[in-house]
Amino acid sequence: MKNLDRNKMVGVIFFGPQGSGKGTQAKLLADKFDFFHFDSGGYLRKILYDPKLQKNKIIRRERRLNEAGKLNSELWVTKIVNQRFKELIDLGQSIVTEGFPRTLFETFGDKKTKGAIDIFEKGYGRNNIFIFVLNIPEKESIKRTTQRFICSICKAPLLSPKLLRLGRIKFKICPFCGGKIVHRVDDNRETIITRLKEYKQRTQPIFKELKKRKYKIYRIDGTPMPAEIHQKIIAKIFK
Repeated sequence: MKNLDRNKMVGVIFFGPQGSGKGTQAKLLADKFDFFHFDSGGYLRKILYDPKLQKNKIIRRERRLNEAGKLNSELWVTKIVNQRFKELIDLGQSIVTEGFPRTLFETFGDKKTKGAIDIFEKGYGRNNIFIFVLNIPEKESIKRTTQRFICSICKAPLLSPKLLRLGRIKFKICPFCGGKIVHRVDDNRETIITRLKEYKQRTQPIFKELKKRKYKIYRIDGTPMPAEIHQKIIAKIFK
């Protein structure tokens, strides 16, 4: 495996259904190589739940969509996220993103609006864009996601408190920062099933178009332990 050239900027995009480990792998990669981990879901939720913005009609509309498990309005999301991408690229920052883009429009845009892939290609060059698809069965996706808790402060992902009690481990607060352990409002079975349908109908078509445009896509089994998957990802980037 080659050492990372610190002067070489790269853009990494993770795709996958709910609970496939996109966030975990993005964080591992970012922490190891000092990439900027762009969690689009967290970024959007921060905006959607900002108390100062709750009187805004657009924010209220987008929040309702998010809580129902539906994708947010494409144009609204694309403009917000792409502006952030541009800022980071201008700062000379490599980006690893998960949860965005999620639709053909968010990926490729149209005549008036550029998509994420255009922003990445302009900033990094086609050869420095790495696209990964983490695959897990639907049943596993539902199981993982409905048992997923996070820290309210540092956002560290955690298992269900019930599972954490196995082996006499009892966590009532985050073992990393001491924050309260909470269950995301949109991590319920009904919402997850809706999100999986959205993924099949609106995200998976992206892969066919990327292949048509000659982008290399790495498909990886998302069921093994995170460390094993992490090594496979590194091997693809630095082969």
